[in-house]
Amino acid sequence: MDILENRAIVIDDTTLRDGEQTAGVVFNLEEKKRIAQMLDEIGVGELECGIPAMGEQEQASIRALVDMGLNARLITWNRAVISDIQASLQTGVEAVDISLSVSDQHIQYKLGKSREWVKEQLKVALGFAKQHDLYVSVGGEDASRADLDFLVELCQIAETEGADRFRFCDTLGVLDPFSTYDMVAYLCQRTGLDLEVHTHNDLGMATANAIAGIRAGARFVNTTVNGLGERAGNAALEEVVMALKHACGIDPQIDTRRFVEISRYVGLASSHPVPDWKAVVGEKVFSHESGLHADGVIKNPLNYEGFDPAEVGLQRHMVLGKHSGSHGLIQRLEQLQVDLQTVDVDLLLSRVRSRSQQNKKSIDNSELLKLCHVA
Repeated sequence: MDILENRAIVIDDTTLRDGEQTAGVVFNLEEKKRIAQMLDEIGVGELECGIPAMGEQEQASIRALVDMGLNARLITWNRAVISDIQASLQTGVEAVDISLSVSDQHIQYKLGKSREWVKEQLKVALGFAKQHDLYVSVGGEDASRADLDFLVELCQIAETEGADRFRFCDTLGVLDPFSTYDMVAYLCQRTGLDLEVHTHNDLGMATANAIAGIRAGARFVNTTVNGLGERAGNAALEEVVMALKHACGIDPQIDTRRFVEISRYVGLASSHPVPDWKAVVGEKVFSHESGLHADGVIKNPLNYEGFDPAEVGLQRHMVLGKHSGSHGLIQRLEQLQVDLQTVDVDLLLSRVRSRSQQNKKSIDNSELLKLCHVA
């Protein structure tokens, strides 16, 4: 825990870049501005806001975000080539991520080049960026499949040439938290650069890997709202922040009370509605039906809730269904101001369970009242 306590963790949210790279997702300018505004208002420190090399329309969108005067630092994604960085300069941003392939798989079979070529590419692109006084994150694409000592060499070059940090990318989402920790710790021990972790969810471990990378020494972490992103997505902003708070015991200074609001907005803008059981922000993650759990929550919510639902903008729901118990049923009847003296609770509970199984859904208030009056 000591390694966490003395470092300010910076969230670099990439909803507007990697999130928009989700297949079929396009944000219009007003949506981009609204998302950026909300993320800025809750305290996200950095926003990766687009890819200027895509053309004039993308550049205009990024300039519009720059003109908003946000507190968050805006950073753009670029290939490690001068023309991309020039396009970023035209938008007015003061920070860039320059990405280069670092695994032998990519170097040989994607680029058809050599490690020496990659090192030279880094020197030229980074040198150009620093000549223009840009804050630079060097992005190691496919770093999780790269030779660790080659990554150390690239970090040393980056540090010498004036880079501000190195982004360790699990581009294919193939790591587990243990290997993520080991690899990031290996780099931390051998470079003075700040490290950043960029994780993907192909094996369902993006959030866990992001936390592992932070525990290993990374100070920056990439997220997207709702975990949007290429293929299976990225580490979800809401999951990473709440995991830092409640699993790691550190507060990244984010106003989590607006998570549901932001999640719903991004879900609508992306045409990817938030699933009811989505971790942290799903509508039903604080719904209780099981008699044992409902009874425990009624007595003290901390019995079965890791944090207060209001902390992320949700409300608790007590559901009546197949697994309900008498305590949950009585609570609902009291909420509906039903005189318990007029009800056989045991018989009514049996009816609730039977009707729920028959209809394959929970019992709403109107149906419950009807069941109360069944002869």
